[in-house]
Amino acid sequence: MQFFRFILCLSVLVSNLVFAQSNDELFTSARDAYKARDELSLSRYLQQMQAQDYVLAPYADYWLILLRLSQADNASMRDFFTRYPDMPFTDRVRGEWLKQLGKRQDWTTYFAELPNFQRDDIAVSCYTYDGRAQGGDSLALAEAKSLWMVSSEQPANCDGLFDRMIKAGVLTDEDIWSRFRLAMQDGKIGVAKYALQRVKSYENGQEKLVDKVYENPQRVLEKKQISVKSRLGRELNIYALERMAKTQPDYAIDFWKQLQPSYGTDDKNYVWARFALHAARRHDPDALEYYKRAQDAPLDKEQFAWKVRAALLARNWPSVQATINSMPQAQQNEAAWRYWLGRSLKEQNQIPAANALLSPLSREHNYYGLLALEELGDSVSAIPSSYKPLEAEISAIKAKPAIQRSLELQRLDLRWEARNEWAWATKDFDDKQMLSAAELAARMEWYDLAIITAEKTSYLHDFSLRYPIPYREMMQASAKEQGLDEAWVYGLTRQESRFVTYAKSGVGAVGLMQVMPATAKWIAKRLGLDGYHNGMIGQMNTNIQLGTYYMRHVLDEMGGQSLMATAAYNAGPGRAKRWAATTPTEGAIYAETIPFGETRNYVQKVMGNAQFYAQRLGARMQTLKQRMGIVAGTESGAMASEDNE
Repeated sequence: MQFFRFILCLSVLVSNLVFAQSNDELFTSARDAYKARDELSLSRYLQQMQAQDYVLAPYADYWLILLRLSQADNASMRDFFTRYPDMPFTDRVRGEWLKQLGKRQDWTTYFAELPNFQRDDIAVSCYTYDGRAQGGDSLALAEAKSLWMVSSEQPANCDGLFDRMIKAGVLTDEDIWSRFRLAMQDGKIGVAKYALQRVKSYENGQEKLVDKVYENPQRVLEKKQISVKSRLGRELNIYALERMAKTQPDYAIDFWKQLQPSYGTDDKNYVWARFALHAARRHDPDALEYYKRAQDAPLDKEQFAWKVRAALLARNWPSVQATINSMPQAQQNEAAWRYWLGRSLKEQNQIPAANALLSPLSREHNYYGLLALEELGDSVSAIPSSYKPLEAEISAIKAKPAIQRSLELQRLDLRWEARNEWAWATKDFDDKQMLSAAELAARMEWYDLAIITAEKTSYLHDFSLRYPIPYREMMQASAKEQGLDEAWVYGLTRQESRFVTYAKSGVGAVGLMQVMPATAKWIAKRLGLDGYHNGMIGQMNTNIQLGTYYMRHVLDEMGGQSLMATAAYNAGPGRAKRWAATTPTEGAIYAETIPFGETRNYVQKVMGNAQFYAQRLGARMQTLKQRMGIVAGTESGAMASEDNE
């Protein structure tokens, strides 16, 4: 009896200890239990979090349902969705549940739940089309064709759908070869092999030919290792030619002239269109001629864009206009092409038509909107009036459970989850609520979220939230020390990190100004920073000191041209110089024709940011065109390098 009393007392003691755990400890323990797939412990922690009414208790419930998903029944899942109808993780769980139902072929339950699913998920889409087809829907397989015509690898459950489509004749051999070509074109060799295995003429071992041309395209061409008599051989030689066209264009064209007789008209046009794309990226003046040789070859989004850019470099405004008008409507609607179409019309003295495009664009608060405003003869001389939320409005936002969860997750350093909660909480906010949320984030020094949130407003704006000026004392002092335009420094820092002091990029850049460790070490030596070590790079003051020094360095390297210096900060001085044309070029055209998509977007954002910051800081105003200036021509005539955007 004494033994049983001892066990009972011990049990009560353990239970009290669990209750004594803080919310932080309970949450951490629950997360660890989830990672260890320990359902029993996780369930116990969930009960304690719920008993203490902890705001993050739903996350433990979420983890628990994920562990039980493969064995869950319909009733328990419906109960979960009822408990959490409006949580950011609910739709993710619903998607995983739909995949379980599809795998089980429980189509009745699947299609009953599907209308509630709001996310895009390829695996769910494949199950949906497959389930519809099995249920006798005659349109399902044809509608699923878009899932096939991509170069990316699709989820494994799509295989059954694709096989069904092939068997039904919905996917033809030509469709399969189209995906093979698309995958090879994008360097997705695994996807290309996957497609190859589904063509009727496939023979075992043909994948080795794919590997051969991928590993050494030049040798394949020179040694004529792959015959052009078969469809596969012709496709692989096209791939080899395209690979060579990126680095040795003259060499590729010489070989193409030898091979052309073996190809039909459509293939010839396709190859010239690919040559044209690579030539345009290199700023090769022959690019437009190659596009002309492509005749009526269908162009993809990237080829259209670079045809416009080639025409911009050539100052061929009729070609700019014609090419943009040939784009799919969705692409024409992009800000870049609305602006350049308006410019092309203006350059051809079609002023009313130009203004009809530029006027609505000028009301958009972005890089192209600023350029459009200037083309209309205006410039932003003052920040538009701002809406300032009342304290009661900010308090109402802070009291929302989703915002409370977001703030708590941020406090626990769970930044991804915190941002996810924030995005979910604000997705349906009106402008006043959005600005109230942005103000709350700014007060918490959560500047990146303040910026992101403030940028989502449609009619009411607060540019002090879109373009905050934190750490002003340090930023101003460093800018002054290096003789830099403070608006440019802020514009670049906003783009680099959105003022997140702990930011770290995938390639290792660190801090507010995203300085690479090797660059930081080099700068520290030049600055004479005694005792410098890599651990100092993340210190705010040091990071700003290093970043502004490098800005000064690249500005001097680029002859005082801040546009090129911005490109150099992101991609290196050598590339920034190579991207300059042989003749003087308008800054906006230089920026538009940067071959690296990431750098092109970066440069445009930084220059637009700097323009808005100049207004905020009360600096001497100049137009965005003046800020970007004219990029001097190069004597060497070196061509731009390509990227794989």
